[in-house]
Amino acid sequence: QVQLIESGGGLVQSGGSLRLSCAASGRTFSDYASGWFRQAPGKERELVGSIIWSGSSTYYADSVKGRFTISRDNAKNTVYLQMNNMKPEDTAVYYCAAKAGGRWPFGQYNYWGQGTQVTVSA
Repeated sequence: QVQLIESGGGLVQSGGSLRLSCAASGRTFSDYASGWFRQAPGKERELVGSIIWSGSSTYYADSVKGRFTISRDNAKNTVYLQMNNMKPEDTAVYYCAAKAGGRWPFGQYNYWGQGTQVTVSA
């Protein structure tokens, strides 16, 4: 089992920045690929970014490329999402997730955090 706890959400103005953190506990965090998802009201959940266990490969949704950066520190059991030049359409609940194997970056993610609200004002 892996437990994931997100932090760092909040309210930011358009053009501003936030950094989300996801702290993991339980099984060896470095065994898992990690991803950040988001879900806005009335919309489907979207994979925003993902990073493999070593950090050497990353994936980004087209909507955030060039603005968001995913990274991880396996020594700290933490994955980050740096969000820059934020837009009102980035407003959503952001979830951290981890997957033990299988197809990457998509496919099933086995473990999920509780989510953190991000709101971008115009």
